[in-house]
Amino acid sequence: MAGSGGGRRPRPSAAPHYSQRRSRVGWRWPRTGCTRPRSSRGSFWYGSTGPLTRRPPAGSGVRRWAWLGMLAAELWFGLYWVLTLSVRWSPVYRRAFKDRLAQRYSEDQLPSVDIFVCTADPAAEPPMLVISTVLSVLAYDYMPEKLNIYLSDDAGSVLTFYALCEASEFAKHWIPFCKKYKVEPRSPIAYFAKVTSPPDGCGPKEWFTMKELYRDLTDRVNSVVNSGRIPEDLQCNLRGFSQWNETITSSDHPAIVQILIDGNNKKAVDTDGNALPTLVYMAREKRHQEQHHFKAGSLNALIRVSSVISNSPIIMNVDCDMYSNNSESIREALCFFLDEEQGQDIGFVQYPQNFENVVHNDIYGNPINVVNELDHPCLDGWGGMCYYGTGCFHRREALCGQLNSQEYKEDWSMMVGRTEDANELEGMARSLVTCTYEHKTLWGSEMGVRYGCPLEDVITGLQIQCRGWKSVYYNPERRGFLGMASTSLGQILVQYKRWTEGFLQISLSRFNPFLLGRGKIKLGLQMGYSVCGFWALNSFPTLYYVTVPSLCFLNGISLFPERTSPWFIPFAYVMVVACSCSLVESLQCGGSALEWWNAQRMWLIRRITSYLLANIDTIRRLLAISESGFTLTVKVSDSQALERYKKGMMEFGSFSAMFVILTTVALLNLACMMLGISRVLLQEDAGGLENLFLQAVLCVLIVAINFPVYEALFLRRDKGSLPASVAQVSICFVLPLCILSICK
Repeated sequence: MAGSGGGRRPRPSAAPHYSQRRSRVGWRWPRTGCTRPRSSRGSFWYGSTGPLTRRPPAGSGVRRWAWLGMLAAELWFGLYWVLTLSVRWSPVYRRAFKDRLAQRYSEDQLPSVDIFVCTADPAAEPPMLVISTVLSVLAYDYMPEKLNIYLSDDAGSVLTFYALCEASEFAKHWIPFCKKYKVEPRSPIAYFAKVTSPPDGCGPKEWFTMKELYRDLTDRVNSVVNSGRIPEDLQCNLRGFSQWNETITSSDHPAIVQILIDGNNKKAVDTDGNALPTLVYMAREKRHQEQHHFKAGSLNALIRVSSVISNSPIIMNVDCDMYSNNSESIREALCFFLDEEQGQDIGFVQYPQNFENVVHNDIYGNPINVVNELDHPCLDGWGGMCYYGTGCFHRREALCGQLNSQEYKEDWSMMVGRTEDANELEGMARSLVTCTYEHKTLWGSEMGVRYGCPLEDVITGLQIQCRGWKSVYYNPERRGFLGMASTSLGQILVQYKRWTEGFLQISLSRFNPFLLGRGKIKLGLQMGYSVCGFWALNSFPTLYYVTVPSLCFLNGISLFPERTSPWFIPFAYVMVVACSCSLVESLQCGGSALEWWNAQRMWLIRRITSYLLANIDTIRRLLAISESGFTLTVKVSDSQALERYKKGMMEFGSFSAMFVILTTVALLNLACMMLGISRVLLQEDAGGLENLFLQAVLCVLIVAINFPVYEALFLRRDKGSLPASVAQVSICFVLPLCILSICK
């Protein structure tokens, strides 16, 4: 019986009575002369004993699993996008009015301030860098009788102590010079590097005399540091050196507390006869068998030592490489603590982190203007900024575990000065920084800075906020503090790994913001903490996105809509709008298009290296395979590395697991791009560029963003290039994948 198409339907019981023959218009059935149009990509029509069926496209099983992975990655990116944007609903931008503070409070009514500076390694943190930070806070525009500076030297280095002794003598000249001529910044190393002529009102002779004094200080300190020996005449003249002997090491030394400048002593005056701030050196006891809790233990020791020497109601801590850039920072912070309406609820005031050594169009994306000017004010709008461990002013009671309530009132006007002499105070302070003092106490859990997490500062700030205190984010026009950014890719990735691992540990512990902060802080602030808390989880979908689509492109397997498909428009729209918004934000905050591109590169690099290893180390820690550690970031780099950084060249130089991951991804995408495009152009079964257009674009973008990696692999021959061992290991991973794809 003839059908409507003029052909005859095959009998089910009979064997196929037709053959397949290729024609220009499709598949022709010779017996009837009818033709059937070619179906969608990779499909075939063939006979069978039953009804006509469709053969699955080549690689359909792979495509199905790849699609599922892409779906999971897109779902996570969507959820994280919602979480990130939700935090930006209510930004708050604050301003301090120092003139009103002066009108309401006399100098005698203002509280005293204790300033903590921490250092841990004289090699990674050179003594001249440390004492320049100390001198910058010694010269604050504040009453010297109410200013107390404490340096914590966790290495117990006699070289750092010697440098601080020299700085205490130089301060007698530097402080009156700064206050007389309104010098900014008040770090001598930064000031003389930036300023080449005397300030207004200062004669050339006086200015050059001060510059020569600082040069002599630098030469003496650097000479002693390079030789590693203290001059014998100094050891005899200063009693403090007698506490060091040949058995002392950075990890095994007794408690040392020395008051180098006693602010209560009327003899402690500068060259103009004005009082000097108190300056204290502290090295807490460290023994091999005792846990010292890294920076958190150092800060808690400083809290106890300062409580018996000065006991100021306001505590400020700053890293040794982040000097004060604004002499008015104390008064600006006090504007928030002494505010008549909200000041009683303020637990800490956080200044942003800024860096002075970054160059224009920085290759590492170090300028964090978007974070400082857009993200952090939004956290403040939800009731509190995170505590970032430096450039932060704390209320002592809040830091020591005091709950904030309507019944709690603190009267700073009742604070009185001490009466004990320096020798007695030093003895009392040493007893508070022994290894056994904290045993069976609340220090590190309910009092002071929290222990047990690489991000002791963030978890401490969260606990303070959960006790009812609020925090303030203050970003003044003149930056309060300037630090030294790492100029080596390895150091930057290690630093981000530590941060990411710390945030992830917080998120997986009972200190999760949604658990600890339930009913205590706002939902928006909980989400704000979680944005950083889930950094690490971005590594898996990002790594998937930079590997699987490229491998599928090499194999001719399409994962995205075709360029002519209506579904192509949403994909292209999301990509263009997301990049455009990010670029506009960067330009709005003072960046350039090249800085934005470099930031996108670092965003990708961090996700597939630092975040990935942070996940692995956290899993190892949960399985009790390893313990958390603290890696100190080196604050110095050699002159050649610095020159390469200024030229926009990434600094590699050593073998690292992070570099292996980065190089493997870069080489894989380069191979997939070259082989995949060749296959599309030369082989008809690859599906055509029409079907693989978005994957080709993605692969090309990944290759473009990894250009510094290829440069370090193939073009550079300096010490900062990638070692041959990294390339060899990466090729061992990439080559089998490419061979399997080609031979398939």
